[in-house]
Amino acid sequence: MRKRNSAIGTADGAGALPLWTGLLLIMASSAGNVFSRLAAKLHGLVGGSVAGSIAAADRRNPASSARAAAQVQPEVRSEAIIETDIPTRLDALPFGRFHILVIVALGITWILDGLEVTLAGALSAELKRATALGLSNAQIGFAGSSYLAGAVLGAFFFGWLTDRLGRKKLFTITLAVYLLATAATGFSWDATSYALFRFLTGAGIGGEYTAINSTIQELIPARFRGWIDLLINGSFWVGAAVGAGGSLILLDPAVIDPALGWRLAFLIGAIIGLVILLMRFWIPESPRWLVTHGMPQQAAEVMRGIEAHFRNLGQPPRGAPIHLRMRRHTPLREVVRTLFKTYRDRTLVGLSLMASQAFFYNAIFFTYALVLTDFYGTPANEVGWYILPFAAGNVLGPILLGRLFDTVGRRIMIASTYAISGILLAVTAELFSHNVLTATGLTAAWMIVFFFASAAASSAYLTVSEIFPLEIRALAIAFFYAIGTGVGGIIGPLLLGMLISTGSRSSVAVGYLIGAALMIGAAAVEAIWGVAAERKALESVAAPLALAD
Repeated sequence: MRKRNSAIGTADGAGALPLWTGLLLIMASSAGNVFSRLAAKLHGLVGGSVAGSIAAADRRNPASSARAAAQVQPEVRSEAIIETDIPTRLDALPFGRFHILVIVALGITWILDGLEVTLAGALSAELKRATALGLSNAQIGFAGSSYLAGAVLGAFFFGWLTDRLGRKKLFTITLAVYLLATAATGFSWDATSYALFRFLTGAGIGGEYTAINSTIQELIPARFRGWIDLLINGSFWVGAAVGAGGSLILLDPAVIDPALGWRLAFLIGAIIGLVILLMRFWIPESPRWLVTHGMPQQAAEVMRGIEAHFRNLGQPPRGAPIHLRMRRHTPLREVVRTLFKTYRDRTLVGLSLMASQAFFYNAIFFTYALVLTDFYGTPANEVGWYILPFAAGNVLGPILLGRLFDTVGRRIMIASTYAISGILLAVTAELFSHNVLTATGLTAAWMIVFFFASAAASSAYLTVSEIFPLEIRALAIAFFYAIGTGVGGIIGPLLLGMLISTGSRSSVAVGYLIGAALMIGAAAVEAIWGVAAERKALESVAAPLALAD
């Protein structure tokens, strides 16, 4: 904690950030407690009303009854050894409307993050005006650091709770935190309130990553888990495109007064979040988590409710059941031992993939506007038009390449996309250093580079969320997300920003070459120690810590 706070404080030149980070973390924790109690009360109210209607629903719709029963079943925990076939049944399901609901209701997090990051950058010039908040460059930088600190700390805090309290509780709480915080950002009245609300928004987003990635991995069948995960992770750039397009409209004086437009821009995410929050009430708790944490009856009810979504499913598939010694939670010392002793090779792979793609992405994306304005003389109000095609290449990569991660295989595709991305970036750096590319040409080059890099970066999140045991999945995601966010959000943009300030194309090209080398190095690590997880049940990729066989 001290190292991270000290580093950020030095970058801002203030020295007060550790105090602010502590205060903001306390407030974020308090908000989490409030939302936990609110969610518990809401669950009780909904549960009571649903329970009263189960008998009637039983006569009208047995499938609906199964789902309702699963929602109101009391948490009766056991610590015995049980036999379960739930993983086999989940992986045998055909792709259907239930999975589409899961993808839409949970995968929206990446769109929201892309929206937040793009809006914050696009609105920074407006926020400096006296008609807005009159922020200085230092205050805008501090707000950006607050969002980053919130995301890192929120990932750890909510990730820990996700593994202990369940996926559904936390993906409801974290979205509520995000929704209220981003709406509050639109009502900020000074630099302090703006930084505070950005911290809480980041905490909600960081917590979302751990809760929703865990749930998606555990509900999506193994045979297309890779493609679905890449599609969801790649949707970040849909949010980036929405943010870029929205900022062009809301900051256009001919459409709306920019003094009001920047406030409305932050409400976009809140409105989307509110709709998704309502959809998430229909997403069940992960039956894998339930059965591992001593609630086999509830897991069975939820499983029957999920299967009721599919017509003509027939008899449950026959497969080798697994035996689990159920537990209430996993001690932190076991988490550490699992990451750094039992699966230390996989931890190396995860760190390599996450850190390299974070540097690669953030160093280029967050300094792209500076390159356009400083080296090509592009007006600041036209930068958004260059972001849109950039985002298009990022969206298309996972869509067109994602299926190959389930058919050709994880190790080959991850290593290949990382290596190709690094090589193409090195070529682009060489062309840029010799002033061969125009602004349009550089944008076209980035579209090609990030077509492959987007699939590579998305596969990093896929990897760290499927190669570790269920009991520590959320906290493992938080750990790697924090490392990636720290490297990408601090070192990458800081280094490239310094190189851009020299005014030398060759210096900037050196920064690009560092990113290329990191990607190629990560490709080598994946090729040697990567895990062939394609089309395999999560329990066979990483045995549960509670396995009793």
